[in-house]
Amino acid sequence: MNKLIAVVGMSGTGKSVITEYLENSNWKKLYMGGITYKLMEEAGVERTKDGKSEKEFREKLRKEHGPECYAKFMEKDIKKELEKGNVVIDGLYSWYEYKYLIEKFPTLKLICVVTDKKLRYERVANRPERPFDLEAIQYRDISEIENLYKGGPIAYADYYILNNGTVDNSINQLKQILEEV
Repeated sequence: MNKLIAVVGMSGTGKSVITEYLENSNWKKLYMGGITYKLMEEAGVERTKDGKSEKEFREKLRKEHGPECYAKFMEKDIKKELEKGNVVIDGLYSWYEYKYLIEKFPTLKLICVVTDKKLRYERVANRPERPFDLEAIQYRDISEIENLYKGGPIAYADYYILNNGTVDNSINQLKQILEEV
């Protein structure tokens, strides 16, 4: 049976490093955040550097389609890709998405990537794509916790990777987890 993993965590923890490793190991990566960008583009909504347009758009989608809408939007792709091989979901954000997906895919496992806040904020400020200043990342953190219920999947994860060190260290932790999964 093919495996389904969702990688969760706050912005700047290193979720992309983990999902890219899995993708390079022949797992199909499905990126939930891509749904936002695609639908924003289709609606003619411009992305702002501070991330506020994305936040407002995500909240609008959830109000219109329900808090689990991203999982619903992605369900068909997950089923299709699971028939072919292992799948990793990058960017499962809310408790409602998790609850929806675990009902549809009972073997789903959550891997949470965690990083000390100070280091996480430094990483976000210095990343080449979508950098945020301190005020913007704090705003995003609070918004994701309060409005998207992002804390649920983080707290309820099946496995945790502490990513305060090197990429190799995080990948070694992932490899140990994969042996159990």
